[in-house]
Amino acid sequence: MDFHFIFEKLPYLLEGSILTIQLSVVTIFSGTLLGIFLAFCKISKNKVISSISAFYTWIFRGTPLMLQLFFFYYALPGMGITMNGFVAASLGLSLNCAAYMAEIIRGGILAIDKGQFEASKALGFTYLQTMTKIILPQTFRIIIPPVGNEFIAMLKDTSLVSALSMTDLMKTTSNISSATLKYPEMYLSAACVYLLMTTVFTTGFSVIEKKLSRYS
Repeated sequence: MDFHFIFEKLPYLLEGSILTIQLSVVTIFSGTLLGIFLAFCKISKNKVISSISAFYTWIFRGTPLMLQLFFFYYALPGMGITMNGFVAASLGLSLNCAAYMAEIIRGGILAIDKGQFEASKALGFTYLQTMTKIILPQTFRIIIPPVGNEFIAMLKDTSLVSALSMTDLMKTTSNISSATLKYPEMYLSAACVYLLMTTVFTTGFSVIEKKLSRYS
């Protein structure tokens, strides 16, 4: 194992990981917001709204993420809609993440005792007040573990954007290893960088979970 070579190429891997982190942050933020909206739609008593949301999650959970990324990057230009690689990747990853987040959040909301909805209604709370002040805070406390797993999975899934010719961590690793034929060194180094990033996420969610458990 050529450790000198690894240390020499490590800055390039770290540079590639910046795009990975950027995509992860955009995906997590937008995917969570859209997921909350979709979760509300799915539990709506309006059958049209709930059906549209169910159809959305069916599509994005039932098709490969790679296919979705290819659709936004390669197929949409054929329909007259052109976007750069970062926008296409962010859109594909965010929409996919939202479908899974919607199911996680919906499950968390349904886990709350129905008596709390009735009590809120008796106190004169509107539906929005009930959700924002009573239900969602408890829901977030419940769903921290599955949300953490989804975020970590999404961070790793950003490696798929290398197929869109984006110079993320995976693409950088592939380029250097192909040029130098140092495959073991490069892919083991990339694995270590991914492990570092996922460990940071895992630790962060563990801290959040412990803090919230104090108020359970």
